[in-house]
Amino acid sequence: MMLCLDAGNSRLKYGLFGAGQWLIQGAMNYAELDQLRAQIQQAPQQPQQIIICNVAGAEIAATLKNFAEELGLMPHWFASTASACGVQNGYALPTQLGTDRWAALIGARGLHRGNAVVVMSGTATTIDTLDAAGNFYGGVILPGLDLMRAALAKGTAGLPLAVGNFATLPRNTDDAITSGGIQATLGAIERIAAQAFANSPNADNLCLVSGGAAGMLLPHLKLPKRQVGNLVLEGLARYGATLN
Repeated sequence: MMLCLDAGNSRLKYGLFGAGQWLIQGAMNYAELDQLRAQIQQAPQQPQQIIICNVAGAEIAATLKNFAEELGLMPHWFASTASACGVQNGYALPTQLGTDRWAALIGARGLHRGNAVVVMSGTATTIDTLDAAGNFYGGVILPGLDLMRAALAKGTAGLPLAVGNFATLPRNTDDAITSGGIQATLGAIERIAAQAFANSPNADNLCLVSGGAAGMLLPHLKLPKRQVGNLVLEGLARYGATLN
C-alpha cells in the first residue's frame, strides 16, 4: 500500500494506492492534515511507503516530513530525472523540470501510449508534449485561469476580479475577462497540439487534461481529449511501483 502526496501551490492532493487501484483520493488545505491522518488510520490497510511530489517549498516539505514520520514512514521525495518509467526527459537540464510536470508526464504515459499533450490546469497551467515513444520534447507554462483574472484586477484601475461565464463573444465585462482567460489557454493548448501532432495526423493523438480548471477548458477544447482526476498522483503511483 502506497500513500502518494502531490503538494501543490494551493492545496495538498493525496491518494492511497494498492492492488492496482485507488482506495481513497482527494484534496485539502495544508491545515487539514489531521483529517488525512484519520482517513488513513481508518483504511483497511495501512501504507508501507509514502512518495511525495513537492513544489510548495521548504516549509511544506518540513510539515510533510513530520506527517510521514508520525505515520511511521520515511518519505521518498520524487525528483525529476533524465528518464523514468519509459519517459525520456528532453529538458536541457532534466533536474530543472518541475517535479509535478515530470510526474504528470509519467502518469500520462501510463494511461496513453500514443502522442499526447499533457495539460495541468491549476494555479499555473502547464502544457507539455509527449510522443508515442515516450519522449518529452518540452512545453510551456502560463498563468492559470484564476491568476489571469487576479492579474487584470490588480494591474488595472477599472477591471473587477471577474466572476463570469464563458461566451464566444461576451457582452459584459465579467464574461469578457473569464472568456478571455479560457480562450487564451485553449489557444495555447491547440497551438502546442498542432506542433506536437503535425507529423502524425492519423496517429493515436490525445490531449490529457488534469487539475482544478479542467472542467472549464474541456467543453471548449477541439481536440481528442480525456480528463484525468490527478495526473501527478497517477505518475507517483506508477513510479512508486518501481521502488519495490
